[in-house]
Amino acid sequence: MRKVTIVYASDYGNTEKMAQSVADGVDSVESVSSHLVQAEEVTADDLTSSDGVIIGSPVHMGSVDWRVKKFIDTVCSGLWMQNKLNGKVAGVFVSGGGFGSAGGGCEIAMLSILNNIAELGMLIVPLPKNSPSYKSGGLHWGPYGRSADENMENVGVSDEALAVAKVHGANIARATLAVSGNIIFLE
Repeated sequence: MRKVTIVYASDYGNTEKMAQSVADGVDSVESVSSHLVQAEEVTADDLTSSDGVIIGSPVHMGSVDWRVKKFIDTVCSGLWMQNKLNGKVAGVFVSGGGFGSAGGGCEIAMLSILNNIAELGMLIVPLPKNSPSYKSGGLHWGPYGRSADENMENVGVSDEALAVAKVHGANIARATLAVSGNIIFLE
């Protein structure tokens, strides 16, 4: 059984709903199971014992949530020094409620996390544009959930965004199966 760990932070429950949908997608793939963990609780062992990692964040001021950044700075940095995550499959998702159709900063927040994933030597799984509900909650980097309306009122993430998140989880699970045990990295 392969394991995909989903690391996330959430303020109003929107990113957590997306994390659960991602987990549902992972769990829909035979021989793969999900492990949900909040960014403040994740350990190095959570990552090293996983075959894939998916990181989700709410968007704050056009950037990544501080808890996700702290996780990257404290947990991931030591693993980077030891090359412990090389070759593992990874992906991202975010939720945002700022101005702009995706919520201000969604794409920048995804790119910020993806930069760290690449630095860790992980294999990035994008979100194909032919994914169901892509136009309502997808960017090529991954799914996003718009959590506020144009008046900045919290409306929660849409069912379409949750559907895209589930598809992304399943895609990453399938990639994890394809990659696990088939790549040898020089240390």
